[in-house]
Amino acid sequence: MDTQNTINPSAMPANSQLRHAALEHLRGQWLYPVLSMLLFIAVSYMAASVPFGGLLVSAPLAFGFTAAYLQFVRGEAVDDELVTRPFAVFNHYGRWLGASLLVMLFVFLWSLLLVIPGIVKSYSYALTPYILHDNPELKVTESLRCSQQMMQGYKGKLFLLDLSFIGWILLGIITFGIGFLWVRPYMITARAKFYEELKSRQA
Repeated sequence: MDTQNTINPSAMPANSQLRHAALEHLRGQWLYPVLSMLLFIAVSYMAASVPFGGLLVSAPLAFGFTAAYLQFVRGEAVDDELVTRPFAVFNHYGRWLGASLLVMLFVFLWSLLLVIPGIVKSYSYALTPYILHDNPELKVTESLRCSQQMMQGYKGKLFLLDLSFIGWILLGIITFGIGFLWVRPYMITARAKFYEELKSRQA
């Protein structure tokens, strides 16, 4: 996978355009994104009640959830497929578990230096689930390296994209978390749009 060619972040669509594109994609299709979020929360909650369940189940499932929204954006996961696709990670469990645990480990180690380096590293590895999905032949460590390469010069842009959802996040908080059933799919769809745009420019 060639990720050496990078361009000026200004060539990417504005974050407002990415949010608009995500919202347009979700328009009229909110039912299954909300159901997928509900199921993800339910499974994660049950996994947390088991020792190491958060690491062994929720971590790879979160990666699968992210990758499923890439398929949703591409029209490869429609309707109830969006609800079931995250669980496809368990067909290749070791690979997705290894990637999610490595990301968590590296972010944790960088966080020991201070909070900021940990946040920066989390954005370096933000594209790992998409790369795993698009490149099944890649080794886990290689997928992390590719994410770092693709995100060179773009970590700040993705951070600002996430930050632009602050109003929606506050809405989720004041609705006692209920609003996140809509907010999280919206944010993850926007992130998938970000990856698609970045990938098309680095091809």
